[in-house]
Amino acid sequence: MFGSSTLTPPWSLHFVDGAPLTLCTVLSGGGWIVPERRPPERLGIGETVIVRGPAPFLFVDEVGTRAEPVACGAFCSTPEQGGTRYRLGWHDAGTGGEDTTTLVVGAYPVRGEISRRLLDALPVVLRVGSGGGPDPVWDHLAAEVAADTPGQQVVLDRLLDWMLVCALREYFDRPGGTPPGWYSAGRDPVVGSALRLLHGEPAAPWTVASLAGRTGVSRATLAKRFTDLVGEPPLTYLTRWRMTLAADLLTERETMTVAEVARAVGYSDAFAFSAAFKRARGISPSAYRRTATTPPPQPAGTPP
Repeated sequence: MFGSSTLTPPWSLHFVDGAPLTLCTVLSGGGWIVPERRPPERLGIGETVIVRGPAPFLFVDEVGTRAEPVACGAFCSTPEQGGTRYRLGWHDAGTGGEDTTTLVVGAYPVRGEISRRLLDALPVVLRVGSGGGPDPVWDHLAAEVAADTPGQQVVLDRLLDWMLVCALREYFDRPGGTPPGWYSAGRDPVVGSALRLLHGEPAAPWTVASLAGRTGVSRATLAKRFTDLVGEPPLTYLTRWRMTLAADLLTERETMTVAEVARAVGYSDAFAFSAAFKRARGISPSAYRRTATTPPPQPAGTPP
């Protein structure tokens, strides 16, 4: 979901949709990001923050502003149009005056087990300064927001994606940082190649020998380098990756049978898949699907 807003003080935008990742960039002016139970973060022109959900947060002109919060969330967006969901109710195409602030927001609904690996590696608020890597893209973003041309939304979506990737790289590559093993391993010419093969062909009948052959090293070299960088042997990682894919398939593609999910992640036998899934998750695939797709009960007195 994408949104832009030109704001005149006082203002208070309340982001309530619980998006797992929300990228906020100030094109002009400035304000404050106020997460739940976290210190406020000043956001100036050219600065970007990524807020990890699902807790709501505010963007305000001043901490303690007198403005009434305006809710911004999925309930005020239209259906997907060309891959984009448009937020309504807070977009202002005007240029504003000297005291206005222009905010651009991209909210990413990256739910599921695959995305959890990224989310678990991030702080609640990740800041990227105006002198960081995304600056040239930020300039292009500011020019594109000010325009009204065919294909604008597609361009804005891609620019925000670019900024998100640049921000994540800057955070993981910072001096003294502790990036997750899968990110660091991706830089290694041997292990990175092996990871891309496992991710791209999870259903293939991989062995350490076949994986080593595809990466151009010996089995011993691959096994040692993979374990040292990723933290577990290649086939152990593959099993965990297959179970992660299967968990998302079970919840996102409800028409797929358990046997079809098993084949999609490299198991010809549904019983062997079910046993492996239960060892990894502590629950059978069918029970996992029922649990994951059942909506939580509404609190007493909550309107439907």
